[in-house]
Parts: sequence; structure tokens; C-alpha cells
Amino acid sequence: MIRLTWVQPEDLVGHELRQAAEDGRGALPEVAAVGDRWHAAGGHDAPPRAGASPGPAPEELRALAEGLLDELAAIPSPLPEPSELDEIVASCPDWPALRPQARPLIRPEAARVRGAWWGRAAGCLLGKPVEKIPREGIRAIAEATGNWPIRGWFTAKGLPPEIAERWPWNRRSAGTSLAENIDGVPEDDDLNYALLALAVLERHGRGFTTEDVARTWLDALPAGRVFTAERAAYRNLLTGLEPPATAVHRNPFREWIGALIRADVYGWANPGDPATAAAWAWRDARLSHTANGIYGAMFAAAMCAQALVAGDVDEVIEAGLSVVPPGSRLAGAVRQAVADAAPEPDFERVADRLYARHGHLHWVHTVNNAALLAAALVHGAGDFAATVGAAVAGGWDTDSAAATAGSIAGALAGGVPERWTTRDRLASSLPGFDGVSIESLAARTLALGEEDRR
Repeated sequence: MIRLTWVQPEDLVGHELRQAAEDGRGALPEVAAVGDRWHAAGGHDAPPRAGASPGPAPEELRALAEGLLDELAAIPSPLPEPSELDEIVASCPDWPALRPQARPLIRPEAARVRGAWWGRAAGCLLGKPVEKIPREGIRAIAEATGNWPIRGWFTAKGLPPEIAERWPWNRRSAGTSLAENIDGVPEDDDLNYALLALAVLERHGRGFTTEDVARTWLDALPAGRVFTAERAAYRNLLTGLEPPATAVHRNPFREWIGALIRADVYGWANPGDPATAAAWAWRDARLSHTANGIYGAMFAAAMCAQALVAGDVDEVIEAGLSVVPPGSRLAGAVRQAVADAAPEPDFERVADRLYARHGHLHWVHTVNNAALLAAALVHGAGDFAATVGAAVAGGWDTDSAAATAGSIAGALAGGVPERWTTRDRLASSLPGFDGVSIESLAARTLALGEEDRR
């Protein structure tokens, strides 16, 4: 029997109970009753890393899971974390003013857009071979090959066999993502989503809708290239649900990192306008996410918009926080991460604090990864290698966190150091994008802004 990850009902209940514990529902008696019924019937908790249990469930357990998922979905979170844009804006006292659409045609952002694309590609590529490897394993691999603190691509050369055996590489990517094998940028969902966002804007312009994003997914995104919340939303689209129902129906991953990794292009298309960037990211994110899952996308888009015009990292993070409800879990986590990283030169100590606060979250949750992203940006202070190296050393979603960190650091610097570039070719399974050059993607992104000014 095929065991599909992230969609089988018997594998979702544990994740939904875990989500309930995080969003304030866990203490409610009706949620506790659901958990008791599930465990009494032999249902399992959420696996810490896997997307599917090893064997099929009895029919009666699957039927029970479907019913319990619907019961849990009907119980609202008591936390003040809205998902509708007007409510999010109303909750943000520092929501930024919109940039006037018509402004002088000045393009100092051109180099920064190129730096952002190259930075995203490099950060993703750096984190790719150690994705899913815990923080201690990443350090062991890096130290054994003379790359600690992380300041360059990972390599298998010189790695003792006992370390490789204890911390196995992500075997799907090692052949394309180690220093000795890199020949262009390999395919990754963290880059596919940037390509999709570009396609949405080229097809539909500034007025694009969530439905336009959904259609683009169905037209161009192979189902096997989506995971967690995106896979649940994709399944929901195919069953006839429409946004925002696609984000909540049997989708316990709706506050995980997927929407955050889809947001950069919305920022790059709105230089110096974090408000519009965040609103565009909201339109995209609501297809698959709610609450902090949406805030992560808005936070990233606003930072990417500001990084094209900002003078330093502090200004970028301030822009990101301005579009996030200040009472949300994500805002609190980011503020604390910034406070930890600012005075501490040893990033390992910063990471220790992040794990003490957020170690209970799944490794691809939005809140912990957004905190890690902010801490890495503060620690790096504009230094590209230090920034992406810290994002990977943090050991959660290594390629995703480093991709966004690299995007922002590359934009701020107006480029990335030559040693962080590759052959200018990006692999992708998306129609029309396989083999595309980073330079052409930057030019197409800049063209979006030029169209706005005509």
C-alpha cells in the first residue's frame, strides 16, 4: 500500500492535537476528550520528523481519524491571532504607510535584486545537504571537514566514515549540493516557489488573487513537489474546496514554514514598500496557512521589500515586525531572538536559547524558524557567510531558513561574494523554468517594477 506523507487521516490527528496545544486549544476539555478517544482506539501521536506512519491503519481507525479531525477543526483558537488581512492590519499599530505607486524611475535596487536572487539560491544550496540533520550532527560534519563555524559549502572530502554513518547526508541532494559536486543550482521547493510567485505576477499583475495562485499551482506545480501544508491545500483544491477553506480542512500544518518560503518575490517586486509586499504575501499564504503561518510569509515579504532600500539589518527586521500582530507568538519569538543575538558573538549560545524556548516545535514550524532567521540576520550583521552559516547551524529547516537569510543578506549587500555563486543555471520541474539563469530571473523581477511605473 502506498503511504503518502502529510495527507493520510490517521497520520494527521496527532499533528492536529499538537497544533491545538500550540494555539491555545490544548487545555480545552473538548480537545482533551478528542485526544483520549484517539489514544484509546490505538491512534498514535505525531511523529517528530516523519510524514507518514510505516503501515496502513485499520479502516475503523481511519474513519475515526477523519471524524476527529473535523471535530478539532470546529474548535477555534482562543488566541488573538487573526488570519484576515483587515484584522491583521488593525492589530498592527506600526503598520507601514503604502509607497506611492508613481515615483521617479530610479533603480538603485537593480544590484540588490540580483543579490537577493543569488543569495536565496546560495543559502538554499548551503543548507540542502544537511536538511533533516539535527544541529549536533551539522556541527559534527562541519567540524570534521574544517568548516566550523560554517563559512563555505559542505563537503564529504575528509569526513570520517563514523561521522557519515551517524549523521547520513540527505541522499537525494548530496550529489548536487556538496562542494565537489556543485554545477549550477539544483531544484528545491524553496526555489520553485519563488519561480511560481514570479509566474503569478507575470500572468496576473498587481491585482492577482489567491485563486490565481491556486490555478498556477494546479497548472505548473507537480503534486509530488509539495509537502506539509501545501500538500494538504493541494489535496483540498482537487476535492473542490476553495480558499480559505483549503488552508484549514484537515491541515494541521497550517502554521508551518511553507508560506514563509513562498514570499520573497512579493518583497522584491515592491522595493521599499513592506505594506504592499505583506499584503501580496497574505494573498498567497491564505491558500494553505492561517495565523502564524500567514504572519511568517508577511514578515519575510516585508523584510525582502525593505532589504532592497535599507541601510542595515535592524531596519529590515523592524519592517518585518511592523506587519506582524505584536501579540502573536511569532512576533514575541522574533523580538526575543533579536534581543538574544544582538549582544552575543557566539551564535551557538544564541541557538541554545532558541532551542530552550522553541525546541518543542516541529523542525519546519514557522515560529522557531522565523526566530532563527531573525537571529541569523542580527548575528551576521550584513556578512553573507556569517548570516547563512548561522541559519544552517541552527539546525531546523536548514535550506529554507538559509535561503531567506541569504536573500536578505544578498539584497543588503547588493550582491554575494563570488565564491557563493555557481554556474548560472537553476534546475526546476516547473514548466518553462528548467535551466533558467539567475540573472534572467533578476531581470524579470525588475521588469515587474518597471511595468508599474509606465
